Amino acid sequence: MSKKPSVMEAYKLLPKTNCKKCGEPNCMGFAIKLVGAKVKLDKCTPLFEEPKYAANLKKLQELFPDEEVEGEGGILLDPDKCTGCGNCLVACPPNARLCDECKVGDGPHKEFTDLVFKIKNGKAEVINQQKCRRFEPPILACRVCETYCFGDAIRIVGFVKGE
Repeated sequence: MSKKPSVMEAYKLLPKTNCKKCGEPNCMGFAIKLVGAKVKLDKCTPLFEEPKYAANLKKLQELFPDEEVEGEGGILLDPDKCTGCGNCLVACPPNARLCDECKVGDGPHKEFTDLVFKIKNGKAEVINQQKCRRFEPPILACRVCETYCFGDAIRIVGFVKGE
């Protein structure tokens, strides 16, 4: 999958019945939460129950694959898409806070266990997800690494409170 689908892309594929079976006040509200990974597609029961929505359901399932994520979510990094550019290493606020070399894309030169990302053998690796601003207080809905990943190798899944 390339960049995260927009709310309008998701909304256009939903039934637009505003039936509230998903627990949201309308289909637009469901689309917002779906894109934000706060709900799963299976909460929209008309998509699965009514054959007339089968084509749209298939498209939505491609846009929103149902990954298994432990806890409140996390950073999914696809090594096959990673170009090793290091943008995640440089853009990640905890990395920049903890590693001076990371701020300029030249590091780290020593072993850090508190960094979120490092480059190893030409590919990015998540080495300590718990240092991500989505986990370490104050909890923030950070998506900087996902935004600056040119290869679309990073996806943030799940959510944090208040997101």
